[in-house]
Amino acid sequence: MWPWTGICNLDFEKLSEIRGVDISVTLLPMKLSTTLPETTLAVPMVAAFSLLSAASLFSQSAILDPVGVEFFESKIRPMLAEHCYKCHSQDSEKVKGGLLLDTREASLRGGDTGAAVVPGDLGKSLLITAISYHDDSLQMPPKYQLEDSVIEDFRKWIEMGAPDPREPEDSDKITSTIDIAAGREFWAYRKPEQRKVPEFPAESWPVTDIDSFIYSALREAKLEPVADADPATLLRRLYFDIIGLPPKPAQVEAFIKSCAEDQPAAVAAVVDELLDSPQFGERWGRHWLDIARYAESNGRDANIVFYPQAWRYRDYVINSFNDDKPYDIFLCEQIAGDQMTSPDNQRRAEQIIGTGFLAIGPKNLNAKSEEQFRADLVDEQIDTLGKAMLGTTISCARCHDHKFDPIPQSDYYSMAGIFQSSDTKFGTYSSVQNRHASELIQLPIQESEFAFKPLSPAEMQAKENKLRIARESINEIKGELFRARQSGKEGPDPTQRRKLLQLNHLITMLETELKTYDKAGNPIALAMGVADSETISDAKFLVRGEVGLAKNTVPRGFLQVLSGEEAMKPLSDEVSGRLELAQWIASPENPLAARVMVNRVWMHLMGNGIVTSVDNFGATGNRPSHPELLDHLALQFINCGWSVKHLIREIVLSRTYQLSSDFDNAAFNIDPDNALHWRANRRRLDAESLRDSILAISGNLDLEPPYGSVITEQSLNLRSGGSADILGFEAKSPHRSVYLPIVRNQVPASLSIFDFADPSMSVGKRETTTVPSQALFLMNSDFVLKQSEAMAQRLIDHENLNHGEEVTTAFYHVYGRPPSEEEMRKANIYFKMFLEMKRQEPRRDRDADYHDALSTFCQSLFASADFLYLK
Repeated sequence: MWPWTGICNLDFEKLSEIRGVDISVTLLPMKLSTTLPETTLAVPMVAAFSLLSAASLFSQSAILDPVGVEFFESKIRPMLAEHCYKCHSQDSEKVKGGLLLDTREASLRGGDTGAAVVPGDLGKSLLITAISYHDDSLQMPPKYQLEDSVIEDFRKWIEMGAPDPREPEDSDKITSTIDIAAGREFWAYRKPEQRKVPEFPAESWPVTDIDSFIYSALREAKLEPVADADPATLLRRLYFDIIGLPPKPAQVEAFIKSCAEDQPAAVAAVVDELLDSPQFGERWGRHWLDIARYAESNGRDANIVFYPQAWRYRDYVINSFNDDKPYDIFLCEQIAGDQMTSPDNQRRAEQIIGTGFLAIGPKNLNAKSEEQFRADLVDEQIDTLGKAMLGTTISCARCHDHKFDPIPQSDYYSMAGIFQSSDTKFGTYSSVQNRHASELIQLPIQESEFAFKPLSPAEMQAKENKLRIARESINEIKGELFRARQSGKEGPDPTQRRKLLQLNHLITMLETELKTYDKAGNPIALAMGVADSETISDAKFLVRGEVGLAKNTVPRGFLQVLSGEEAMKPLSDEVSGRLELAQWIASPENPLAARVMVNRVWMHLMGNGIVTSVDNFGATGNRPSHPELLDHLALQFINCGWSVKHLIREIVLSRTYQLSSDFDNAAFNIDPDNALHWRANRRRLDAESLRDSILAISGNLDLEPPYGSVITEQSLNLRSGGSADILGFEAKSPHRSVYLPIVRNQVPASLSIFDFADPSMSVGKRETTTVPSQALFLMNSDFVLKQSEAMAQRLIDHENLNHGEEVTTAFYHVYGRPPSEEEMRKANIYFKMFLEMKRQEPRRDRDADYHDALSTFCQSLFASADFLYLK
């Protein structure tokens, strides 16, 4: 029985238009929950299956899965090229075991011992057996085992169905058949056009231009929007969306009163106040940090390698949003801030810090080849930049022409040349886990004493003496080893080897530490970032993306499908081209930059983007639900000086944003996904808002931003031979969650449990899951228990509050509204039952009993759906 159905979820007609490919029929697999009788399969389907094996069908379907293809291109193909192709490709001098792994068909076919890859079946995939080292007779690569993270990627790939777009001709392909001119006709690659705003009578539903576009689409679908949200619900939504914190009870009451007099004026006043709040940058800066894959450690198998200066980029992003820095300038600074003009040293430092965007990604620090390390580093930079700023999966063209979008492989290497001509400074010291150490960039400002204390002349001298003695000791040991070899004696004492390693480590630590001080002992301000290399050169075209198969060089440049004649002019041999790249990306002529950012802002405020695939505006992404509105907002964004605050203000002042989330069965039957916005989407609080709100309501939130990061201190501990301990830091920190240390693979529990973005990749939209661990965290974690107790004490300490007022105030704090009569009745029953139970215990303390009752009541509010969700 075939557990498949011939359902296709891609627009092949559009794909053919873009790529010039004739795609007639493709079968995609769908596992069925029940077994269907054979008679349910249409005759053409049965005929098709008689021509294909299950494995072949699985593989064919996976080719067209854009998520799977991207995973293969970013995680699997580079590892195959680096570790397998030397012995298992068409270019191998002698193919080992009859196994080829450089095409899809060869991988499925396998070698002398059987199939290397069986899609969906880890047990039968000999590739997994080999790289896992579970069989002594089958271990690949034979001289070393792959990193655990790489093995896990291969496992995930097999479980995904082994998506693999490689074709036999991939190995020899250098020329491209992509029709760039035809590709420019795709909607995302055409410049936004100003469309006429739909017109309606003055007394009709729309209030703003946004409403007119939305209402026009609703009317076309014969739908009407639901009622407006009540003032309390709207205020809570505004507070969380703009600053990520709940309103205080007094603010709720004042807003409700103001709305009764003039609601539009009341809403506008609150919006302006929130946009001017310093908490705005902390909220919206965090959104960008998701996209920028912000973290303070390397990740992968060298996770303990910290980035002690990453926090500067974090603060740069927060400050940029608070200052409403024009988005085009914001983009340019992150690509080429070091090459931009600046009026003073403070501004110059800020621009340099901005280039940390290119430096904070995870790196393969254990790579044996410097050439491979640089190629992977550049690929990670191109991948992140493409998704973050252009909504385009450029890195899918590293090993071959992009399978879906009009991006030839040569375009990838034209951009790679720009980044290969740049030096990435990420500030890690050499160690067993780090073969590719890097320095930092010195900023033209002085370090604050909050981060490092100045060294006295005596302290400086002591460290320099220690360094001198360590170097002398190493020379002595090396001399002894040399004389031993010359005399033909046996190998050196293992004790000497250990001492040599220890001294090398000590020297590295001391040298790194001393570089953070000037001769007078004052701290030097350092930052992660990029700078142009001394040698500027074009990148070589790598067949299949393999560093060992370099062909002709490709002139540095940009994506042809987005570039006009001006942008395609040759770049100077004197500079990398990053500034020119930045100016091209942030140009109003670029059809994607404004659209992508507008869509991100809309998604954060409305629950879904106009283009729901927020990181992918290509052929495998989703089409915009309101293309005219998207272009209207993009052009308005540009014309208003690329102001993010202005864009947010326009959206939240629309009637569309201010709708209630009430359910309407008739509308749901027509538009179940609410793509037309007939109501507001209910949204769960993100991890940071949840934690920050609990701290704010308990009275324990410290809104003063901390200077630096605990990772800086932990990094110094490691350099001094100590150990790093960040696990307990979260419980001690009263600051907003954006300032918590973010170590890859070790994210604080209060964030990771509630779907914090994976800091190892660019994430435009977080997943939202509902799992038991979330409820258990709210019920049992020390953090929630302590904050519930603090909230209870805060209510008790409040002057002139009786029991009923305490309950009402608690509701205002947690839900942003007063309790209903039914809620008040149930609350009173709970207190009565709790206190009666306590009376049966010996040695009672009435005050303590009431505090316990109130704290458990507060905890129940924190754990409720009304708190966790925005209506």
